[in-house]
Amino acid sequence: MKIRNFMMAGMAAALLVYAPAEAQQAVSPPNAAIPEMPKTTTRTGKRVNRIIDMWLKNQPVYYAQISGGGYEEGKRLAATKADYITYEMEHGPMDFKELREFMRGLVEVGTRTGHKTVPVIVTLPISGTADAVRANAWMIQQTLAQGVHGILLCNAESPEAARAMIEAARYPFAPRVEGLAQGTRGNGSQSYPATVWGVSQQEYMRIADPWPMNPDGEFLFGLKIENPRADANVETSVRVPGISFAEWGPGDHGFFILGRPGTYPAAQGGENSPVMQLVRSRVLAATKAAGVKFLNACSEANVEQQIKDGTMICTGGDSPAADKGRAFTKRTDPW
Repeated sequence: MKIRNFMMAGMAAALLVYAPAEAQQAVSPPNAAIPEMPKTTTRTGKRVNRIIDMWLKNQPVYYAQISGGGYEEGKRLAATKADYITYEMEHGPMDFKELREFMRGLVEVGTRTGHKTVPVIVTLPISGTADAVRANAWMIQQTLAQGVHGILLCNAESPEAARAMIEAARYPFAPRVEGLAQGTRGNGSQSYPATVWGVSQQEYMRIADPWPMNPDGEFLFGLKIENPRADANVETSVRVPGISFAEWGPGDHGFFILGRPGTYPAAQGGENSPVMQLVRSRVLAATKAAGVKFLNACSEANVEQQIKDGTMICTGGDSPAADKGRAFTKRTDPW
């Protein structure tokens, strides 16, 4: 009898371990204090995340990028004219201590705009499949615990992968959202980022949620649609609750579609070739249909056309291209 009970218990445990991820998601217990999602923002004044301030004024934003770096780099980049900083850890070194020090440097210097820091969006070395994102949810949670303002998921291949990122980034008590399971972010993750954002821990836990899904949220989560598998799912991926922007990743797309750089005729045009432009057009159309923002590289020669196309995030935050773009949209806020 004991042996039979032991075997049955073991089988039950195995079924739980190997059940599909959706089946393993815990439902909210009856006494969980989970509020309904607010219909409109309760925030007043400046947002923590300056990108949101700009988008609420229908202004495109421009970013600078750094691959790794700590306290001194944070102090230096605090003076950037860029609207936000991409902290690149997809191919750069993944060092959460350095990222924390970078945020500390930003806080120490402050900003010319009155925000606590320049916003920081991080890229991570996670292959953008659902299984990979679930297995590496710890990277998402470690990143957010350093006080950053969002994550851009690279090679985001499916809506399931996008959904897994958002669920890993949310607290279990975050407002209910149809299509999302209960969040998994844990206690202790709020202490350091609250100091970076300049809010209490209680307030941090309330606003550490994706915008615009949560009107009071301050996080921005994006998708890099940068391979043919991702292309096949882009229309559904960008509609996952909590996703606020996407890009088409011409560099990686070129690897998949055109081959190794230097092995195809220059006449094919690289990212300007017809086959590559079809990819861009599909991703751009998907973002417009879903109501999320589109990211594209911008140069001084094409920034105005990019904005006319609907680009709301441009590269080159400290470049003449950004100055030209800001003038084109008649931005009045300081930069």
